[in-house]
Amino acid sequence: MPVTTDLTAALNRLAKRLHGGQASVVDVARVSSGASLETWSFDVVAADSRYPYVLRRRAGALALHSIGLDVEASLLRAVAPHGVLAPPLIHLCDAADDLGEAHVTRRIAGETLGRKIVSDPRFEPARSTLARQCGEQLARIHATKGTEPLPLETLDATAVLARYEETYRTFGAHRPVLELAFQHLRTLAPPLERPVLLHGDFRNGNLVVDPERGVAAVLDWELAHRGDPAEDLGWLCVNSWRFGASSHPVGGFGSYEDLLSGYRAAGGEAIPLNNVRYWQAVGSLTWAVMCLVMYDGWASGKAASIERAIIGRRVSEAEIDLLDMFEAGL
Repeated sequence: MPVTTDLTAALNRLAKRLHGGQASVVDVARVSSGASLETWSFDVVAADSRYPYVLRRRAGALALHSIGLDVEASLLRAVAPHGVLAPPLIHLCDAADDLGEAHVTRRIAGETLGRKIVSDPRFEPARSTLARQCGEQLARIHATKGTEPLPLETLDATAVLARYEETYRTFGAHRPVLELAFQHLRTLAPPLERPVLLHGDFRNGNLVVDPERGVAAVLDWELAHRGDPAEDLGWLCVNSWRFGASSHPVGGFGSYEDLLSGYRAAGGEAIPLNNVRYWQAVGSLTWAVMCLVMYDGWASGKAASIERAIIGRRVSEAEIDLLDMFEAGL
C-alpha cells in the first residue's frame, strides 16, 4: 500500500512531538497489512541522530479475540522488567497524533521470515540456541506480574476448544478429521491449575532473530490472554510454524528438550512433554479453523487478497498433522 500524504504529515507531527521541532520522518514503508491492523516502519531524523521506529495502528474493527493496542502497549511495559525481549514502547498515540488507535515501538534489527530463519546458512549459529532461548522468553512472560487489572480473558483447554468449535460450526463444514479432533481433545483436556499471562501467538514468524545472537524481540501481542503455560509452548511446536523443517519440532529449529530446558532454567515450572504435545494438537486444530476463516473471507468477497484463498488450502496440512499426532498415541 502506498504511503499517503496524510500519514506522512501525521508522522512528521509525531516526530516533532517526540524529538523537537526540527525532527522529520524518512523511509516510511508498509511492513504488513491485515484486516484489523497495519504496521509501518519509519525513521525519525533529529539533529545528528536517527531513530528506527515501528507504528502499529488499527485499520479496521478489532479482530476476533484480539486485545486493543492500548492493552498491548500496557503489556509491553509490563513484561520488559522481567527480561522479556518485547520491542520497547516509545509512545501510545492519542487524539493529538491524528493516527487513530496506534502505538510506536523501537524497531529491532533482525529477521522475521520464518522460512529464512530455518533454512538460511547465515542463521545456523542462532538455530543452535533458539529453542532454549524461546523457552527462557516464555518462562519470563509467564512469570510477569501486575497485569491483573488488564482486560485479558482466562481460558482453559475446554474453553479454547469450545471457542474454535463454535467458529467451525458457522461454516457448515463437515470435515471428519476436525470432528474427530474436537471430540478426542475434549476428552483429554487438562484442568487449568495456575493460569499465567500468555503471549497467545508465540511462534516462528513473530520473533525477530539475529543471525548470531538469536532471539532479539518478541512481536505481535494482540492475542495475549491468561491460561495454561503449556499452551504457549505447544503453539510454538505446531508443524505449520516449522516452515518445512519438520524434523525440528520447535519452530523448525530446535528440540522439545532444549525448549523445556530453557523454560526451567529461566524459572519456569516443570511441564510434562505430553502437555506440550496436547497443546500442539490443539494448535493444529485451531490453525485449521483459522484457515477456514481465511478462505471464507476470500470466497465471500469480504477480503480481496488471494493470500487468504491460498491459506485456506492449508486446512489439509493441519489435518495431516493431527492424524500423525493421534497415530503416535496422543
